[in-house]
Amino acid sequence: MSVTKVELADLVYEQMKIDKKDASELVDMFFEELKNTLAKEGEIQLSGFGKFTVKEKKERRGRNPQTKKPLTISKRKVATFHHSQVLKDRLNNK
Repeated sequence: MSVTKVELADLVYEQMKIDKKDASELVDMFFEELKNTLAKEGEIQLSGFGKFTVKEKKERRGRNPQTKKPLTISKRKVATFHHSQVLKDRLNNK
């Protein structure tokens, strides 16, 4: 099961007893700040949860899966996530 931003906003609304619109804006602002910080700084550490890092992938040769023709995949940045020990323990019921 996955959780949407709307569902997260509903949880914030229920637990914090704030207006639904404010809860939705809070969730949106949180994710916008995560994206902005990753783009600028390249790393976000959320204590007890994990660490998001931007890594650069090198240019490489690939193949178009539909035409089977070779092509060059340009270098790009990707976001990676490494969980904390606290999250790992929670996932494994420890």
